Amino acid sequence: MKARSDICILGIESSCDETAAAVVKGGREVLSNVVLSQIDVHRLYGGVVPEIASRNHVEAVDKVVKQALADAGLTLDSIDAVAVTYGAGLVGALLVGVSYAKGLAQARQLPLLAVNHIEGHVCANYLTYPDLIPPYVCLLTSGGHTAIVNVMDYERYDVVCSTVDDAVGEAFDKVARVLGLPYPGGPQIDRLAQQGSPVYEFHSVVTSNGNFSYSGLKTAVINLLHNAEQRGEKLNPADVAASFTRAAIDGLLDRLAAEVKRSGAFTVAVAGGVAANSYLRRRLSETEREGLRVCLPKLSLCGDNAAMIASRGYYMYLDGKFADLTLNACPTLKLRGEKPHN
Repeated sequence: MKARSDICILGIESSCDETAAAVVKGGREVLSNVVLSQIDVHRLYGGVVPEIASRNHVEAVDKVVKQALADAGLTLDSIDAVAVTYGAGLVGALLVGVSYAKGLAQARQLPLLAVNHIEGHVCANYLTYPDLIPPYVCLLTSGGHTAIVNVMDYERYDVVCSTVDDAVGEAFDKVARVLGLPYPGGPQIDRLAQQGSPVYEFHSVVTSNGNFSYSGLKTAVINLLHNAEQRGEKLNPADVAASFTRAAIDGLLDRLAAEVKRSGAFTVAVAGGVAANSYLRRRLSETEREGLRVCLPKLSLCGDNAAMIASRGYYMYLDGKFADLTLNACPTLKLRGEKPHN
């Protein structure tokens, strides 16, 4: 029997517009991490086109899996289980990865692990910080989800608060589109904001009951630009981007600080695509205090990737949480512990 540290998980990710495969050893060591992006294809349309994403996944999934195994210097004989994202995401895109993983698991008689994409983002921290163990507080900031989560252990999540409408990453993309920036909007807003100043005041994204709301912030930016246009006034897009970024991020960090104080946590981790935002990373680095550890995943692990899926799968493997061949895609999958908003 293999030692826990030698268990190798093949991860497959196809929830949106990246086809990815990776091999992770012992839940923490990345042996390979292959990501084939479709950004250039979808940029022509200003955002992800689900049908095109699915077709591209079909063409790419076998290639990235073979590349991941080659990069890791392994064959399927060395793989202990196959972990695949089954939600949340675009249903057609998810089905490509799920179908491929089921076929591979059946053909090679390998255990199948159905991974929640959101939990995968949380586990990206284990790949950057091999010594990180629960409990800790995690700020989840992705294109589809925004939440503060108390990670109690590898299988227990307590969602403290979440967004009631748009996620922070979604808001970045929408504001970028209004400013005429190309897809994907998040990195474009980040670069532009660094050239401007936060001269415009927007209301907090933290609601009265402690959740988040980004719909109003997005509308406020649109109204600012529209009113200026009506007056014949041209605003500096960099200042608008900087002001939006400050409002979008500061609310997250204020709410995070409140939860850290309430819980007495010693460690904070950040997960999701917006964890790559330079303003967020700078603010967290500046506010790191003695006794509080701040974990920021490597930039390559902030966006969608299969290494985080393999890492999450490893802990499911140890817990015996295997899926069978009836596994289906679940595009609306929530983070465990998340409660519906009234």
